[in-house]
Amino acid sequence: MTAFNDESGPGDALRRALGVSRRRFLSTCTAAGAVAVAAPVFGASPALAQTAHNGGRGGGHGHALVPESKRGIILYTVRDATGRDPLASSLPSGFREVFKELARYGYKQVEFAGYGQHANAPGGANLESVEGAKLLRSWLDEYGLRAQGNHGFIPGSWPLSQPDLDTFKKHLEIANILGMDHMGTGGDPTGSEYRSDWDTAADKWNALGKIAHSAGLKLYTHNHDAAYGFLLDGGPLDAQGRPTRSSGIRKLEYFLKVTDPKTVWLEMDIFWAHVAQYKFHTYTAHDGSQREKVFDPAALVSRNNKRYPLFHAKDGTVNETNGMGYDMVPFGTGVIDYEKFFSRVGAMNYHNPMVEQDNAPSDTDLGQSLKYAKIGYDNLAGLRKKH
Repeated sequence: MTAFNDESGPGDALRRALGVSRRRFLSTCTAAGAVAVAAPVFGASPALAQTAHNGGRGGGHGHALVPESKRGIILYTVRDATGRDPLASSLPSGFREVFKELARYGYKQVEFAGYGQHANAPGGANLESVEGAKLLRSWLDEYGLRAQGNHGFIPGSWPLSQPDLDTFKKHLEIANILGMDHMGTGGDPTGSEYRSDWDTAADKWNALGKIAHSAGLKLYTHNHDAAYGFLLDGGPLDAQGRPTRSSGIRKLEYFLKVTDPKTVWLEMDIFWAHVAQYKFHTYTAHDGSQREKVFDPAALVSRNNKRYPLFHAKDGTVNETNGMGYDMVPFGTGVIDYEKFFSRVGAMNYHNPMVEQDNAPSDTDLGQSLKYAKIGYDNLAGLRKKH
C-alpha cells in the first residue's frame, strides 16, 4: 500500500476544496467496541482520502446537527425484532413492542420497509391494508412516533397496467393513513447504464410522481452505489448499437435533471454514496481518454437540497479488500464524517435522517439489532456543529 503524500495528484482539487490532507489517517473501530485503530488512507483510491477521521461520533459543544424531531430509523434495521415470535421470546417482538422500544431510546420517526410482522404479534402477519394501517397508526401515535416513508410498491409495468395502478393507489392510501409525507422504494429507477433507459425511467417516475402528488405525498427513490456510476451516453457504439463511453455525468445526476423537481424526490443512503465515491472515480470519455471525477455526496445534495427530503444514516469502517471500501458498522462507530456531511448540506429542519444498518440482526445475539439501534440514536443525537 502506498500512502498519499502532500504533493499534487489525482483528486487534488476536491481534496483542497474539502480541506483534506493527503497524510490523513482514518480511524476505524469494531462494531460496538470502544477501541479505535488508525489506518492509513488508501493509495489506490483518491476518493477515500475525502473521508474524515472522526466517524461523526459527535459530542462536545455546539448546536445539535439533527433536531430531536428529525431523529429516525428505518425498520429494516430491526426487521428481526418485528418478525420475532412474541410467544417464544421475552425480547420486543412485532411492530407495537418495537415502536415502544424505539421511542424509549428517543427516536421520533420511523421509515417502514414493508408492513409484515410475525403472525403471533398483535394484528397478525400482514398489515398491508387499510385496517392494518389504522392499527399501525394507533401504535405510532401511542408512542409519539411519526412515519415518514416506506420502501414499498412501485409498479413494474410501463405503461402502467390497471392492476399495478390500483396497487400503487392502495399504497398511497396506506401512506396517508400512517401520516407519511413521503412514499418510496428501495430500488433504482432502472438498473441500466444507458441514457435512453434513464429517459424511459424518468417518464415513468414523472407520471407516478404526479399521481402521488395528487394524493399529497412526495414519491422518492432510494439508491445504492450503482446509481452513482457514470452514464454511458456517447462514443463508439457496441454491436447492439449502444453507447460505450461517458460524458462524465452520473446516472442519478441525469435523473435529477430529467425528472420534475415538484413531484420526484430522492433518498440518499450516505453509506452507499461513499461506496460510490470509492468505486466510481474515473470514466472513459467520448474521445477514449481516461478522466477522473471524484464523487462528492454532500455537494450533490447541496446542489439539489430540496430533492433529498430523506437520508439513510449508515456508517462504515475502512476495508480495501471487499470491493466497496467499507464494512458496515453501527451508526457513529465508523469513519464517515457525519458532522461534516450534515454541516455542509444544512437545512436540517427539512431533512429526515433515518439510522440504518443492513447487518444489524444476529443469529447469536438476538437483541443485537435493537442494541445497535440504541447506539445509532445516541450517536445521531450527539452530532454537534462545531464553532
